[in-house]
Amino acid sequence: MKPWPEITHYAGFDWAKDHHEVVIVDSKGEIVADFVFDHSLEGWQRMVKETSAFANLAVAIETSQGAAVDQLLQRQYTVYPIHAVAAQSYRQRKAPSGTKTDHLDAWGLADALRVDGHGWKVLQPMDPLTQQLRLLCRDEVALIQQRTTLVNQLQQALAEYYPAALEAFDDWTDAFTWEFVLAFPTPQALVKAGKRRWEKFLHTHKLWRPETAQRRLKLFSQADQFQASDPIVRAKSQLAVSLARLLRTLREQLELYRKEIEVLFKNHPDHDLFGSLPGAKKVLAPRLLAAIGTNPERYGSHEVLQCIAGTAPVSYQSGKINKVRVRWACDKFLRHTVHLWADCFRKASAWGQAYYEKKRAEGMSHACSLRCLGQRLLKIVFRMLKDKKPYDAEFHACNQQKHGSWVLKLVNPPAPKTSE
Repeated sequence: MKPWPEITHYAGFDWAKDHHEVVIVDSKGEIVADFVFDHSLEGWQRMVKETSAFANLAVAIETSQGAAVDQLLQRQYTVYPIHAVAAQSYRQRKAPSGTKTDHLDAWGLADALRVDGHGWKVLQPMDPLTQQLRLLCRDEVALIQQRTTLVNQLQQALAEYYPAALEAFDDWTDAFTWEFVLAFPTPQALVKAGKRRWEKFLHTHKLWRPETAQRRLKLFSQADQFQASDPIVRAKSQLAVSLARLLRTLREQLELYRKEIEVLFKNHPDHDLFGSLPGAKKVLAPRLLAAIGTNPERYGSHEVLQCIAGTAPVSYQSGKINKVRVRWACDKFLRHTVHLWADCFRKASAWGQAYYEKKRAEGMSHACSLRCLGQRLLKIVFRMLKDKKPYDAEFHACNQQKHGSWVLKLVNPPAPKTSE
């Protein structure tokens, strides 16, 4: 990886699924190389051959992850990622008419890197353990989203032919609801099974509660009194059973993911650091480590981390107009993780809950209040990464007291004065 003062040539890398286009310019902005290659072993060998003449080369690319970035980092290229919105602006600078081609995109990236690259941050590769953990956590979240989609489809199918099942159970992300569909796929099958099988199912899945058991048994006995016509029942029951089997398989895979993530997190050098965060526990602590990483130099300052996480607002000022809005251009995985953690943190921390309640009292929404809390938490995490010290509630309370934090006054309000 070359430092910026040593860079003499600048490459714009327009990536695609099966091929990539590269434009290289020199320090004067003149194009010295221009080629297209396939995303294959032979293609990347050509990439190395074409760029071998430019020893001090930097590469600008419109992403910070993916197969193309991985191949560039494996071959020791100095990579500068650029946001898609910024890349579009650079292209429009080259072609105000709105023309768009792969060659123009690559040329715009190359020239942008030449002119403005001195202010960009070079992409710092993660260590292998953190990178693997990051990918596993991202894929786990993607599978959870697929589970949500399947659950919604299952509920919709049941609403069309099996309303008694929907009324009997509230949370259809629980595995026992899928087992219920597999055991009693139609209202007729449920009524025919009889009371003993109903009770056995409830006891087997630890669902027998005095306050709900009789209501459920009554619903089961009357399940066939309000249902769809036979053709709909036969068709939708097959769909419901298929979705239940998919959800059962997906649950097994998610359990494997969770076990692998827990093993990697336990063996990670920064396990104690992220494991000390209140409210993070065994689910969010690995995600925070994976999303933020372990090298604070990737960000430079906590402000940059806050912007990437989407907790820092976007300012707009023009004349007498001065307003802020939510930052949408950010790392969605990191923003989602910080949002969940902030909600858990306030329940595990007195000052976190006091801060949240203060923001709510000011008229902010639940999400906005969590975003503000996440802004403060990321500053703490960044300092923890720099000092390599786990979270210490007493040390943080001392710092709050030292700096006269208004949050501490909310946690420990002064005693009311009594009249003599």
